[in-house]
Amino acid sequence: NECDTSSCDVLVCPSPLHVAYVASKVKENIKVCAQNCGFKGCGAFTGETAVEQLKDLKIEWVLLGHSERREYFLESNELLAQKLKYVLDAGMKCVYAIGEKLPEREKGLEATMAVCIDQLAQVKNLLDPEKVVIAYEPVWAIGTGVTASAEQAQETHAAIRRWIAENVSEDCAAKIRIQYGGSAHAKNAFELGLCDDIDGFLVGGASLKPEFPDIVNAISIQKGG
Repeated sequence: NECDTSSCDVLVCPSPLHVAYVASKVKENIKVCAQNCGFKGCGAFTGETAVEQLKDLKIEWVLLGHSERREYFLESNELLAQKLKYVLDAGMKCVYAIGEKLPEREKGLEATMAVCIDQLAQVKNLLDPEKVVIAYEPVWAIGTGVTASAEQAQETHAAIRRWIAENVSEDCAAKIRIQYGGSAHAKNAFELGLCDDIDGFLVGGASLKPEFPDIVNAISIQKGG
């Protein structure tokens, strides 16, 4: 609640157990984003959260495609495309995460983009800039303290934007927000925020620290207005 939200959007993504509680505590212009949702409406889907249930709590956003969901829960590109359509059809918005592992990064940009393209191809017709935010999260940098350099991050973000321009539309590419999500913190937020194609951050561990408002302020200064 200490974050200045006058120049940028701030979403918080609590654990499923705490979504309702956090939603009741944050100030009005901070949005709560669920970390996941099911693939269809209410029914016999034990353990799942339906979008309709989230809407009852006035939740507007869902995070999909996080690397941990892809790896540990085996969520395929096909399933995530189904989920994204379900979310958008219900009138909600989505932060859609993509990103490569270290072996691909070590092979260079072409291999990195092959992974990102594979993860985007099945949802390209769903990339509405008003409703979808892309979060590029290099898996090798998540929670490791290792961050992609500003040059690496910008190069990849620019390549993602070019692919969208060529495969969706130039208008979509110009308007869609692409966040960086690999160990962003207060010390690197300002430099990363200077990059032309980095529109914000998907913040992990640093979001639980007192420095979080500094990260918000960094991107507000660079991209606000």
